[in-house]
Amino acid sequence: MSKQIYINLPVTDLAKSTAFYEALGFVKNPMFSDENASAMQWSDDIVVMLLVHDFYKKFPRNREIADTKKTSSVLLALSFDSKEDVQKFADTAKANGGDYYRVDMGMSEDAMFGYEVEDLDGHIWEPLWMSPDFNPQA
Repeated sequence: MSKQIYINLPVTDLAKSTAFYEALGFVKNPMFSDENASAMQWSDDIVVMLLVHDFYKKFPRNREIADTKKTSSVLLALSFDSKEDVQKFADTAKANGGDYYRVDMGMSEDAMFGYEVEDLDGHIWEPLWMSPDFNPQA
């Protein structure tokens, strides 16, 4: 079996979150989706599992679900082939109920370009493009 990553995110409205992620280009895998979860395939090796709160609560023993609109514990970065693809991802998120903003990284947009994109529940994704010539040590 190839190495894969499954990112589990608690969501308040499974149908709306599924539609949001589909608009961003994720593909729902019905084999691993039901009334508790939507398996949203980003690539062959990356799957985002959207889980309703009651189902999600079964996994982090004795822990509350964080209010991700107020707190942050993880930033999820996705690489893109171009600045235009990054912009499209951010614009699509905003058009479907999410939001985005820029963080000044102190470098040229010709070296690295990205946004902080919030989904419907406040989870933060970082779509980014880096120049093939980018060298952070230079």
